[in-house]
Order: sequence, then structure tokens, then C-alpha cells
Amino acid sequence: MGLSSKYGFVLALFAVVLIMFSSCGTRKSMVYLQTDSSQINTLYEQYVPKIQINDILTIVVTAADPKVTAPFNPMSTMMGANMTQQTDMALRPTYTVDDNGDINLPMLGKMHVAGLTRMQAIDKIRGDLGQYIKDPGVNINFNNFRVSVLGEVARPGSFIMPTERVTLLEALGMAGDLTIRGVRENVMVIREVDGKKNIQRLDLTQQNVVNSPYYYLAQNDVIYVEPNKSQINNSKLGANTNVIISIASLLITVISVLTR
Repeated sequence: MGLSSKYGFVLALFAVVLIMFSSCGTRKSMVYLQTDSSQINTLYEQYVPKIQINDILTIVVTAADPKVTAPFNPMSTMMGANMTQQTDMALRPTYTVDDNGDINLPMLGKMHVAGLTRMQAIDKIRGDLGQYIKDPGVNINFNNFRVSVLGEVARPGSFIMPTERVTLLEALGMAGDLTIRGVRENVMVIREVDGKKNIQRLDLTQQNVVNSPYYYLAQNDVIYVEPNKSQINNSKLGANTNVIISIASLLITVISVLTR
């Protein structure tokens, strides 16, 4: 084997070893919810999201006689038998929670709902409706229950949730799960509570993560998955890859010419 061939072989071997070391991982750092001695006692009711300022709520009033609900459902007169479900949902009345935590309902006027759960708000509105409608029904949905997932996931972005009952793992699933380069032991959840940003770091490899008050998400939560050390090192290397390849090619060419 010539000198140039030896140098080429050494460089190739070095590259293979570098890739192997940069991509290696262990089961302990990759597998979710590994069995431990923790007791699983999470109850969704403990962490039900509360209505917040700037939330957009869809509120629909129902009754045995639909005619009596018309004043409380301003758009209901536009709905017909031929409406599609999507159109029907678009025409349902929505209310934005103002800076004081209030919504302004037809007939009922201002009502403070910030800090209430969805079910608590339903009970409150039903109680006030009792003076106008016998046995009224009330349905409330969040129109803007959004969660953002950033960092080392397959499809980062913001996602509108169909329900307020959503877990951290479900949100990560919507984002395509963590990539192989994501750190599972240190996932960050950023949540705003009473105007203040709270940051919690969660270890997805531990079973007791489901006991965290941040396991069930609230509206506008931001999830960030940081890259592992190998990815950080690779990004540093990547910025100079072309230079390194050019220098390596030049060296091999020089060695080849000198050893002819």
C-alpha cells in the first residue's frame, strides 16, 4: 500500500470513528417513562387549565325550546339544516376574555370568568341563565388553546388543540416526537401564570414525570427540547466542514504528488 493510500485510509477510519462516537447513546437516555419506585397518582382534575385573559371562548346556550335561546346565541339565526359541521362551528358565538378577566354576554352582561375552569364557567353561566330559561344547557370550548413545540423535534411549530385536556407527551407526538438528538432528561416547559413566566424542566425518561403539574399542559405553553452534546459539537464542526474537506483533499493531493 502506497503512502497516499495509507493516509487516505487513516482519514477515512478517523471519520468513521468520529461519526460512531458522536451518535452513540444509551437506553437510559433514550427510553421514555422507565420503571422506577415512583407511585403514579396524577389526576387531571388537579391541573385543569384555567380561563385566562385574551382567551377566546365559544359559548353556546341550549334548551328544550330552541327559540328561547336565540337571544343568547347571536349567530344561531344564520344556521340552517344544510350547514356543514365546519360552517356551523365557524358561526358559533365567540367571546374574548378582556384585560379585566370578563366576557360580555347577551342579556347577562359582564361576567368574570378568568381563573375559572371550563366547567366552573359553565356552572356560573347556567346559574345566571336560570332567570330566563328553564333547565338551560351551556357548552364552552377554547378556540385558541395553542401549544408551541420547539427544538429537537421532527415537526416544530404551534398547534391548536381540539381539547384542553392535553399532555406533554401528546403535544410532542403532534410535533412528530423528539429526534434522536433531543435531550429527553431535560425538556423545558414555559408557562405564563398571572402574567409571570414560569420555567419547569422535566425528565421524560422517569416514570414520575406524569405526576408533575406541568405534565398536563395549559394554553400557550411552550415546550423546548434542547439538542444533546453531540448535536452541538456537530453544529460547530458543520460550520467548518467545507474548509476541513478542502484542506484534507489538498493534503492527500500533495502527499500523492510527493510519493510518485
